[in-house]
Amino acid sequence: METTAFDVSKIRNDFPILSREVNGQPLLYLDNAATSQTPQQVIDAIVDYYSRYNANIHRGVHTLSQEATDAYEKARVKIQKHFNAAKPYEIIMTSGTTHGINLVAQGFTAFLAEGDDIWVSAMEHHSNIVPWQMLCERTGARLRVIPMDQKGELQLQPFLDGLSPKTKLVFCNHVSNALGTVNPIKAIIEVAHGVGAAVLIDGAQAAPHIAADLQALDVDFYTVSAHKLCGPTGVGALYGKEEWLEKLPPYQGGGEMIETVSFEKTTYAGLPHKFEAGTPNICGGIAFGAALDYLNGIGMEKIAAYEKELLEYATAALERIPGMQIYGQAREKTSVISFNLEGIHPYDVGTLLDKMGIAVRTGHHCAQPIMDFYGIPGTVRASFSFYNTFQEADRLAAGVEKARMMLS
Repeated sequence: METTAFDVSKIRNDFPILSREVNGQPLLYLDNAATSQTPQQVIDAIVDYYSRYNANIHRGVHTLSQEATDAYEKARVKIQKHFNAAKPYEIIMTSGTTHGINLVAQGFTAFLAEGDDIWVSAMEHHSNIVPWQMLCERTGARLRVIPMDQKGELQLQPFLDGLSPKTKLVFCNHVSNALGTVNPIKAIIEVAHGVGAAVLIDGAQAAPHIAADLQALDVDFYTVSAHKLCGPTGVGALYGKEEWLEKLPPYQGGGEMIETVSFEKTTYAGLPHKFEAGTPNICGGIAFGAALDYLNGIGMEKIAAYEKELLEYATAALERIPGMQIYGQAREKTSVISFNLEGIHPYDVGTLLDKMGIAVRTGHHCAQPIMDFYGIPGTVRASFSFYNTFQEADRLAAGVEKARMMLS
């Protein structure tokens, strides 16, 4: 059923892991919301770095160091252009989304006081809850929550009613990792700015499906992880508006982030190095750039269109199964289906699917407040990528039906 404009068979050939077997069955990988798979083109970039120009960056006059520095900084520019940030030095290289969030949370310690408000949404990943709770403990600020409804959509009216000059920070994920909901971040950013608050958007789950235009959004901070974008683990990026990055203090001290050091006083380097202490994941940054090259070579709009068709097809196939309950029925969502079978624990379903070679995620997906809202221990989460097929959606549905028959 694949469209002729999107050659998924050719794309699958780029991913070596998709040809392996699990438990005697062809691998059906549907845990893309946890981490995406890596194409050969990115693997080649990693091998090329370690084979030809492995060296530390920004510090050496020798050829290998200069080549590594050039490749690393070119990757920063690729990230800037992909997300349409205004300047390359507004891109801070991190170890991932969690690192970016904690960098901002630590930096805002000096800007908050007792009685200030911090807002988060009810559908956040733990990494966008815990750092703000810790920030509130340090400063006396109050954590407030934008509620959600049964469909898995945010209810903005309580948030709008609660905004005031005391609102200093607003945090929201662009896409829910547990439900796939695409949140109305443009509207949230606009109203938050109306009371002078800064906004950080967790883009980890959106980035594989949506190339966010950061200048059009007018967002203050936006964080992503490379491993959700066909890149390696242990690397990501934090976008911050220049004026905010200049105001925030350094997150860590060490080499690279300094201008001058004496025992009497240290002065800090300019952006972006002020926030990049120590030797970075050089190879990871370069491979992140290669992953964006790969995705843009296919086309983010084509990826989004294909995944939308795949989501609709897979949802319809699963809804035909007796006892099926799908959580997250938002009008706008990405290719994530979280579900349970009536009377059956999600862990048991996931275990049986693994025996069939089908990789899904089970549990609370680091979004325990969402599960508490629905009164469930967790869900089975099938998260699709552009290299998945309609035939694989049929195979998932058949596997879930088989699990239901075995466990009922």
